[in-house]
Amino acid sequence: MPKKLFHELHEDKKKRIISVSISEFAKYGYADSSTNRIVKASEISKGSLFKYFENKEDLYFYLLDFVTGELNANLYQKLGTLSTNLFERIIQYSELEFLWYIQNPEKYKLIIKAFSKNDTEIYRKVEARFNYAGQNVYYSVLENVDTKSLNWDKRKVLDVLKWFLQGFNADFIERIEVQNGNKSEINQIRNEYVTHLTDYIDVLKKGIID
Repeated sequence: MPKKLFHELHEDKKKRIISVSISEFAKYGYADSSTNRIVKASEISKGSLFKYFENKEDLYFYLLDFVTGELNANLYQKLGTLSTNLFERIIQYSELEFLWYIQNPEKYKLIIKAFSKNDTEIYRKVEARFNYAGQNVYYSVLENVDTKSLNWDKRKVLDVLKWFLQGFNADFIERIEVQNGNKSEINQIRNEYVTHLTDYIDVLKKGIID
């Protein structure tokens, strides 16, 4: 967690440090990120950075808390507008998450890099800290949907949908990164995303075998 001195900084300076640090970790991941680049781009001394945070790991987890908190707040704010139909809500929720990625590409890249499975100590710490909370968000978003028409246990259905969405979203996110900010291409991908997601959800809803 940040030290008291960080919270006492002028808001502009605090935002600059956060923004620069997000960019660094989004581009390089944890292992290859550099606090030297962060302090240079933030226009502060290295000694100052460690007056605000214990070390690089402390800064990293603060940013993950900050970004995931912002994403979750954005999604929860719009929950009241979502359908109570399970499959419609899945599509609407996924589109909201995808739109947030388009609007906040560096923050989402930070999340993707942090949660991409690998055999490192930092990944294990991320998994231990955020996995349960992340699943709670997903299940709470779908808590009040109408499940009367389901042929299977609600939890099993939600698990299957979760696994599908993880792979489906990863594929589209990779395509967006290739476009490197080309807005016309990204808008086209967004439209394709909704169309294809709706089609595949329809497959899951109706089943594969008659």
